[in-house]
Amino acid sequence: MSAQPAPSNPLVTTTSRARAAGGAASSPPLPMNARRRTPSSRVRALVWWVAVVVVSVLTVFPLLWTLITSLKPAGDILSGALELIPRVVTLENYQRAVTEVPFGRYFVNSLVLAVAGVIANLFFGSLAGYAFAKLKFRGKKALFATLLSSLMIPGIVTMVPSFLVLRAFPLAGGNNILGQGGVGFLNTYWAIILPGAAGAFAVFFMRQFFSTIPDELGEAARIDGASEFRIFAQVYLPLAKAGAAVLGILTFQAGWNNFMWPLIVLNVQEMWTVQVGLASFMTDYATDYGPLMAGTVIASLPVLLLFVFAQRYIIEGVAHVNAR
Repeated sequence: MSAQPAPSNPLVTTTSRARAAGGAASSPPLPMNARRRTPSSRVRALVWWVAVVVVSVLTVFPLLWTLITSLKPAGDILSGALELIPRVVTLENYQRAVTEVPFGRYFVNSLVLAVAGVIANLFFGSLAGYAFAKLKFRGKKALFATLLSSLMIPGIVTMVPSFLVLRAFPLAGGNNILGQGGVGFLNTYWAIILPGAAGAFAVFFMRQFFSTIPDELGEAARIDGASEFRIFAQVYLPLAKAGAAVLGILTFQAGWNNFMWPLIVLNVQEMWTVQVGLASFMTDYATDYGPLMAGTVIASLPVLLLFVFAQRYIIEGVAHVNAR
């Protein structure tokens, strides 16, 4: 008896014939990214990465040069040679920076003024921002427009009037009721804190953030009998903590790096800030670059550390605003 061939599965046979006939046509489609990789797109990507690298180098190089210079001896600094790796590494410049001038006192002054500025801007900025965002009162739009217009005025324009107001403040710094006979708030912490206690940017920033929070939350709290300040403090402010964190970081950075205004209103050395104190290493005849660069590195650490540990709050605040 001859062996009979096994019956074939019609479905399998049809599928095999379709694959043989289709060949490459039946292969799965290429991914979208692979189909879009044209020569022009590759050139654009290369240009983009080159631009990113160049901008990054230009941004980081001044800080890197400052750090390298602070580790060089005075002779190598004055030689003018551009060395990315110093031949001799020394910490003498850091020792001189903290011993030749009262650098610790400068550091404490800057820290007190920066933290006080953060507290004042968060409190007054949040209150005013909440009022402009959630309360209804006559002239709100006109007042807010006036507030925004103050942002267009350069700070250098208001320095002289602010100085005169602080010096002639009644019953402060030996002044009489007419603001005469003394120095007012000059050479005190108040000369830095008061002019920037309620910045227009803080009010604008918090107003924009409170505007993203639904009004129904406040209306529900009012129905329950909550006062307006309680609604602000217990309902809206906890929801705006991301925006408040961003504002606090920006305010601290601005207060820590402030140079011109403390130089004008603080004439006593024991009241100088870090930024003003660093200028003592520069004279009319020479500049002591070693201690100057070392002091600059030390003065940069608080802001850098603050950004490293608080960058997630910045991302959260920006993401919250964009989500709304």
